[in-house]
Amino acid sequence: MTASDQTQLLHIVNRLAERLLVRKQSLAVAESCTGGWLAKSCTDLAGSSQWFERGLVTYSNAAKVDLLAVPNDIIEQHGAVSEATVTAMAAGLLDNSPADWTIAVSGVAGPGGGSAVNPVGSVWFAWQQRGHTVVSSKQLFTGDRDHIRQAAVAYALARLMNYLA
Repeated sequence: MTASDQTQLLHIVNRLAERLLVRKQSLAVAESCTGGWLAKSCTDLAGSSQWFERGLVTYSNAAKVDLLAVPNDIIEQHGAVSEATVTAMAAGLLDNSPADWTIAVSGVAGPGGGSAVNPVGSVWFAWQQRGHTVVSSKQLFTGDRDHIRQAAVAYALARLMNYLA
């Protein structure tokens, strides 16, 4: 990640923190392909404990089931990289944390592991506010593994900022 990319990500996190603090709300994240990068980006900001509640890296399917209560049949029927899985991840984290907002991410960062349905760069996202319906989105990012993961983090946080606007 370049210094410019890091500065841009920190800018997004600063704005997100301001919006959550004004609302007296908190965020929790459930990550798969980003491997903790969302949580790291949030906690890079001093004072983030005032608005960042927790982050779980649920890289394996077993972790998604054990820690987020994602039903095993959802993963078996739809795959780990699917709308059904990320929406269940977001809801499961919300059910198991005091956070007001959750973000869930699952994708194929590469360089291998892609398929016709989910080529390398495919990432599913879900955002959910307590008491509201989950919102999901699939994006296709290009570049190497780090670029795909960084783009996924930036997209997830920027999209949450839009919901907080």
